[in-house]
Amino acid sequence: MNPKEDFCACRIIHEERIKKARDMALAATEIDRMAELFKAFADSSRLRILWALRQGEMCVCDLAALLRVSESAVSHQLRLLRTLHLVSNRRDGVVLYYRLNDEHIEQLLQVALIHGRE
Repeated sequence: MNPKEDFCACRIIHEERIKKARDMALAATEIDRMAELFKAFADSSRLRILWALRQGEMCVCDLAALLRVSESAVSHQLRLLRTLHLVSNRRDGVVLYYRLNDEHIEQLLQVALIHGRE
């Protein structure tokens, strides 16, 4: 691949396109939140947990058995996912069940899968 393929053949600034992009730019806090979301999705263990939770609630023990990792490792990942509002939990007696926080997470997972298969 030729590195010059990534550059214009001439130097020109399209002011109207820059203005439009600036006008539509997101606030830094929103960009930071999005970056954190994508960081969470960048870890295969967390993705496997999120994908498993698409089918419904699971406890740490279930997820550890499914992923064949320690309960401590799953708990660590779930803590981060909960901090990022990707999962939530509920207690039923002594069991703590985790689930996807909302339908948007499932949609993001599905879109990522479709994109990856293209």
